[in-house]
Amino acid sequence: MMIRFGIIGTNWITETFIEAAREVEDFALAAVYSRSAETADAFADKHQIAGRFTDITEMAASGKIDAVYIASPNSFHARHAIACMKQGIHVLCEKPIASNAYELRQMIAAAKENGVLLMEALKSTFLPGFQAIQENISKLGEVRRYFATYCQYSSRYDAYKSGTVLNAFNPSFSNGALMDLGIYCLYPLVALFGKPDVVKATGVMLESGVDGEGSIVLQYATMDAVIMYSKITHSSLPSEIQGESGSIVIDKISEPSRVQIVYRDGTSEDISRETSSKFMFYEAKAFIELVKASRTESNVNSFTNSLITLEIMDEARKQIGLSYPADQAALDDH
Repeated sequence: MMIRFGIIGTNWITETFIEAAREVEDFALAAVYSRSAETADAFADKHQIAGRFTDITEMAASGKIDAVYIASPNSFHARHAIACMKQGIHVLCEKPIASNAYELRQMIAAAKENGVLLMEALKSTFLPGFQAIQENISKLGEVRRYFATYCQYSSRYDAYKSGTVLNAFNPSFSNGALMDLGIYCLYPLVALFGKPDVVKATGVMLESGVDGEGSIVLQYATMDAVIMYSKITHSSLPSEIQGESGSIVIDKISEPSRVQIVYRDGTSEDISRETSSKFMFYEAKAFIELVKASRTESNVNSFTNSLITLEIMDEARKQIGLSYPADQAALDDH
C-alpha cells in the first residue's frame, strides 16, 4: 500500500526529507503546497510532483494524499497540522512540532478526534546509534549525568550581523537557538529519562528578540543533565552520558553515528551501528509503518515525549525572557 504524501514547505530540509523518504518502500510523493503558485510549480517540476496547491485545506481534501510532511516555519506548524488532520490526513511535522505546549495539546486533540497519526519529525531518536544507546545504557551502572551539546554557527548569522534578519532569527516564526538546536539535546534526554524535576536556564538574547545561544541544567532524583546550544558559536565537543561504571560518548547528539562506551578502568567498547547517510530515512520509514498499521501515535516520538520536551522549552524560554507572538493564544486562553 503506497502512502501518498503532500509536502508543506519548499526549503532545503524538505528536499533532504524527499531524498531520504524516496528510499522507503511505499513512499509516494503526490502533492506540494506553497503560498506562491510559482514556487509550488518550480518545486513540483524539480521533484516530479503532480499535485500543486496554494491552499492547504484544498490539498488535504483533494483525495490525492494520505499524509503530509510539514516543514513550514515553526509558528505555522499547529495551524497547518490541524487543518490537515481535520480532513483525515496523517501528519509528520518537523521539529519543533509546535511553538509551545499549548499548541501541541490542540494538535494532539485534533489527532485523537480525527483518528489520524501525528508524529514529530525529530530524526535522532529513530537512528540506529540512538537505539544502541538505549540498549547499552544499563552497562553504565547508575547514571549520574547527561551532557549534550549542539553549537553550530549559523550561516544566517553573518546576514543578521550585517543588518538582514532572516527567518532563523525572527521571533515571529518561533525561531532561535533553543527551538532550532537545543531541542536536539533535550529530546533524547526526555526519551531516555523522562520529565525532570527542576529546569534552570540561561541564554544570550539578540536584539531581534530571539536567543543566540543558551544553557539548561535539569535536575532528576538521582542525576542531572546539562545541555548547551548555540547558533552564534561553534563547538566540536562530543556529548556524553556518565554512569558510575563508565560513560557513553556520542559524536553528535543530533545524528549519533560514532558511539562508544568508555569504562572506568580505561577500556572501551564501540557500540556504533551502520547508519544510512540519509538520516531522515529512519523517521520516514517508521512513520509509514505506523500509518500502514493504523496507529495514531509513535511509541518513540510519542505525544508524551514531545509534550515534555516542549514544556521544558516553554519553561526555559520563560526564564530567559524569550517569547513569541504564538504564545499569546495560550495567554488569552487563561
